[in-house]
Amino acid sequence: MLLVIDCGNTNTKFGLYEGIAPMGRFVRVFRLDTDPSLASDDYRARIDKDLEAAGIDAGTITDAAIATVVPAARDALIGFAKGLTGRDPLVIGSPDVNLGLRVLIDRPAEAGADRLVAAVAAHAGWAGAKIVLDFGTATTFDVVTADGDYAGGVIAPGVNLALDALHAGTAQLPRIKVARPAGVVGKGTVPAMESGIYWGYVGLIEGIVARIRAEHKGPFKVIATGGLAALFKEGTSVIDETDPDLTLRGIAIVHVLNRPQ
Repeated sequence: MLLVIDCGNTNTKFGLYEGIAPMGRFVRVFRLDTDPSLASDDYRARIDKDLEAAGIDAGTITDAAIATVVPAARDALIGFAKGLTGRDPLVIGSPDVNLGLRVLIDRPAEAGADRLVAAVAAHAGWAGAKIVLDFGTATTFDVVTADGDYAGGVIAPGVNLALDALHAGTAQLPRIKVARPAGVVGKGTVPAMESGIYWGYVGLIEGIVARIRAEHKGPFKVIATGGLAALFKEGTSVIDETDPDLTLRGIAIVHVLNRPQ
């Protein structure tokens, strides 16, 4: 079984993948808050606890692959994965790792590992050109060509960053959770904030997708991922599909490209 790790700025996800990607499946996905101060032993203690609760033998995990956009967490994750599996993990972003796509931007090294593996998974899962919409710490829109190449993207503040900014930058606005409001015009402070965040981001999504389609003059299937993907799909017809494990799936596919089973 393969352990795939996606370490983002807010959350770190651990997926246990059974089979050969993309035809296999995740048997379990664990999540914890990203904390660059954690050591390898800290990760092992947490994962051992989760594995025990799920009834999974750690000895069945034979290899690991990692994508991280948090450099300070990289070494601890590598040490954890090596200690668990007995071999060096595949680290996305290393010069010798084949992603199976071309990175068609001015400075390819600037493209985040998470965005690239999501592009890989989107190309494997759906035909034609795609826009990968990721609701993470940032809200990102990444263009994947029909040939599967990464053509660039858009980075906007994440939904939760916007919520935190509203609360921190004002004297009287409370901290709220993102939710789909019943209407657009709120009859109180919290409903008004909910509307501004939810419908504001729906407007952002629809506007940016429309501009990408106009600029590239072609249809694009929109694949959304991240914890808020399903919630925002309810509010717009622009999002075609959602896959909460898209990035993890992409890591598993890249693993197969580099370490055929």
